[in-house]
Amino acid sequence: MQNVETSTDKRLEKVRKLLALAESPAATAQEAETFTAKAAELIAEYGIDEALLAATAPDENGIEKRVMVLHAPYARDKATLAYAVATALGVQGVVSPGRDAQGRKIDELHLFGQKGDMTRVDVLVTSLMMQAARDVNRAIIPPWEDKAAYRRSWWSGFTKTISTRLREAEAAARYSNESRFASAGTSSALVVRNRDRDVSAAVRDEFPRTQTRGRKLSGSGTGAGSAAGRKANLGGTAVNGGRRQIGASA
Repeated sequence: MQNVETSTDKRLEKVRKLLALAESPAATAQEAETFTAKAAELIAEYGIDEALLAATAPDENGIEKRVMVLHAPYARDKATLAYAVATALGVQGVVSPGRDAQGRKIDELHLFGQKGDMTRVDVLVTSLMMQAARDVNRAIIPPWEDKAAYRRSWWSGFTKTISTRLREAEAAARYSNESRFASAGTSSALVVRNRDRDVSAAVRDEFPRTQTRGRKLSGSGTGAGSAAGRKANLGGTAVNGGRRQIGASA
């Protein structure tokens, strides 16, 4: 057990270092993409170790809840990005809109997931929020277009691309490590199914009634956001009671 924990801790530290290198202004686009790919691979491998831990010692990787507060501007777009990262990594969430002590709009993203997956979400969301905020402000907006509409569509393109990349990395990691699951007397499909069942139950216990709806965006920044999402380093909905559950495509 200790060997697994030590190994994964070192792996996450390496992910953080790779993310920092890719975020550096000194890194070329090619270097940033290389650091990105390696970080995504290590994040997925960390998830495999944590999934096996959950399968063999469930009491050590139980379901946790955390609340992430997203501030304006573009609080909903930030919440959608955080949600997309979370769901790609096996964490589920519900967002509750509100206002802070100063009356400014915020979104509270209530996340539910296994301890190891929550750690992965924390590592990636922190970095991706910084990257997105930096890159969206650098984007060249056509002079005839509304800036807010363009940036909302930019965030959408960025989010969709990040979600796809993470899901692909997760699937590849499960496939290449299937023999490890078999050695533990299970399969990756069964482990994922059990994890999703437990996480969904935790969400229902606290938010028994939610509904999802789409979101229409009018800006033309989707392509630029997607391009930024491909280069990024990885290592809306109304709800009863004023809460919304949102998806990666919102």
